[in-house]
Amino acid sequence: MHTTPLFDRIKKGEFIILYSTVTQDELENAPEKVKELVKSLRADLTEFIEISDEAIDLATEYITEKVVGQTSYADCLHIALATINRADFLVSWNFKHIVNIERIRGYNSINIKNGYKQLKIRSPREFEKYGDD
Repeated sequence: MHTTPLFDRIKKGEFIILYSTVTQDELENAPEKVKELVKSLRADLTEFIEISDEAIDLATEYITEKVVGQTSYADCLHIALATINRADFLVSWNFKHIVNIERIRGYNSINIKNGYKQLKIRSPREFEKYGDD
């Protein structure tokens, strides 16, 4: 499981986690192991971000431009919030709607068109350390 090594790095203070009510809603349906990992994070390792009209507009544009369908609105809101708040990475386990090269290109083409930087979207596996890095 690639989740635990990622959370180990977070707990060491290597990353600050941005989260929103969208994240909180998704965690309600997450496996208990994931909920426990999130609950174990210290408050100083997290930053709550508010949903804004700007994020709603950007998320809506992802759907209007057919990067994904209407049912992926929550995913689009995650991406818009990460983009607007200049996250270094968006880490996701959703390979169908988020961590997918065609989708990433679509999200980022809209981000660039709107004056934002490209968002680096990655899977948890890409944050594993191997050997004596």
